[in-house]
Amino acid sequence: MKIIKSIFSWILPIAIGLGLALFLKTYIISPVRVDGDSMMPNLQNNEHVVILKTRPIKRLSVVVFNAYKLAPDTQPNTDFVKRVIGVPGDKIVYTKTGHLYVNGKYIQQPFISHQQQTTGTLSNVDDNGFNLSILSKKWRKGQQNAVVPKGEYFVMGDNRNISYDSRYWGFVPKSHMEGVVYTFPWDSKRDEINSYA
Repeated sequence: MKIIKSIFSWILPIAIGLGLALFLKTYIISPVRVDGDSMMPNLQNNEHVVILKTRPIKRLSVVVFNAYKLAPDTQPNTDFVKRVIGVPGDKIVYTKTGHLYVNGKYIQQPFISHQQQTTGTLSNVDDNGFNLSILSKKWRKGQQNAVVPKGEYFVMGDNRNISYDSRYWGFVPKSHMEGVVYTFPWDSKRDEINSYA
């Protein structure tokens, strides 16, 4: 009997600890590693961050989502990290001067340079700017959207020249969202990420 009690005295705390860790990772917070340069200069390739799964997704939040079946040629369990530009109901206009307007209101983008706001954002789309109606024609999904649909989000990477994002393939359903990105206190670019979490 003493042996059984002794075994349980160390097995039980381990089981509780593992169960708690699994619960936290599944429902609260999870570590992730950035793969690629689409969020530079604010997130670096191979940088470690966490995603907060209970945080509400806001405009300009940086998020991680499952891109499988959203972006063409993505494999199962392919996660993307991008910045939310439009939330459900938003009307987005991006001008040739690099100005972002959401619902008619000018939105500053202090997290990227002026070059990224102008030539970076427009180089792969249209030098005259864009809106959701123009972009959705290019997605060829048979539907023209003037606003971000209910339960979906419009996302772009901060490194606009190379980011493969909503400009090319459309909206991200809420069901694909895994969480809001939060960087560690010692990260030099933490304000560009954490200020919008």
